[in-house]
Amino acid sequence: MIEAMDPKTLEKPTVRCTECDREVTHYNTFLSPTNDRTVVCWECLSREEKGFFAHRGFHREARSGDIPR
Repeated sequence: MIEAMDPKTLEKPTVRCTECDREVTHYNTFLSPTNDRTVVCWECLSREEKGFFAHRGFHREARSGDIPR
C-alpha cells in the first residue's frame, strides 16, 4: 500500500541559515557537486531572487527622462 505524505505536516529540525546566520524552520537545502549542504532561509532566497543586493548607485536612466540610445 502506498502512503501519501503531506510536506506541510513534516517536522523539519531548526537549522542556521548560511547567508544570515539565523535559526529558521522554513528553509531550502541545496547540495553542491562536492556534496556540501547549503541551507538558505526563505527570506534570503527571496532577497536574492529580487536582486535586493544591487549596488547603491543603481538607477534606471529612463526614469529620470534620459533614454539611452
